[in-house]
Formats: sequence, C-alpha cells, structure tokens
Amino acid sequence: MEKIRAEIFDTGNRMRKSARIVIAAPAQVVFELLANPYRHPDFDGSGTLRGDVTGPERLYLGAKFGMNMKIKINYRILNTVVEFDENRLIAWRHFGHHRWRYELHEITPQQTQVTETFDGKGALFPPALRLMGAYKKNQVAIAKTLARLKKLIETTYA
Repeated sequence: MEKIRAEIFDTGNRMRKSARIVIAAPAQVVFELLANPYRHPDFDGSGTLRGDVTGPERLYLGAKFGMNMKIKINYRILNTVVEFDENRLIAWRHFGHHRWRYELHEITPQQTQVTETFDGKGALFPPALRLMGAYKKNQVAIAKTLARLKKLIETTYA
C-alpha cells in the first residue's frame, strides 16, 4: 500500500507554513468534517489534541470551540473561527492570534485540493513561536494532518 503524503510548499513568507493534498471527495464532504470540531482528533497529525471538545457541532464565523491539548504539559485551549466561506475556507485562532487555515479548491465534483496553513503573521508575540520551533513543527504536523484527513475521508466516503 502506497504511503499517503501531502505536498509541503514554500509560501514565500517565513511565518506561513503550508501543505496541500488532493482528496477524492466533493468539497462539501471535506468541509463538513473540518467544520465539526468533535472530529478534529480523528485527523490531527500533530499528536497534541487530547479530546474533550466543547462547542457547536458545526462551526461558523465567530464560533468558539475548545479542547484539551498536550505539548509537554496538559492544557486546554479555546479557539475562535475567524474566517469562514462555506465549502471553501475555514480558519481559527486562539489567544495567541496565530491561525490554522484550511482552503478548499474543487478540482472536479469528486476531487478537492485542500491546503492547510499555519499562519504566525498575526501572532501576538512572534518571537515565542520561533523559540518554540512552532514553524518547523507545524509544517510537519499539517502535512501529517492532511494525510490523515485524506485517508479518513477516502475510506469512509468511498
């Protein structure tokens, strides 16, 4: 069986790290999964999500959702949806103001290109992200997340 890999690419901005993948499913199917915060632990590639999700079952602009996390220590994070365009774009941020963004581009009615970006440009304290190695770690994590998302959708949607 061939290993699923997302394509990491240069965004031209050192504070934005992205990867993309093509998923054999309509954009609406992909978006529904991304817009359900209770499903995020199912495709998280960072290994930091620990569950106990709170918030609406379907996200919308301004929606707040939280979950338990672990990066060396256990903590809880509250996110706010700050960008939302049905079946095309969803992004959220937490108190640090860096964003996780998913952009969907329908290639065909049954194929969607998904680009995930970790965007530190609006972060409240960008030097902390560099010191923590957040850019490199998130670059790898988003590629793993997209691969997991593809596998999840293609095995359940097919």
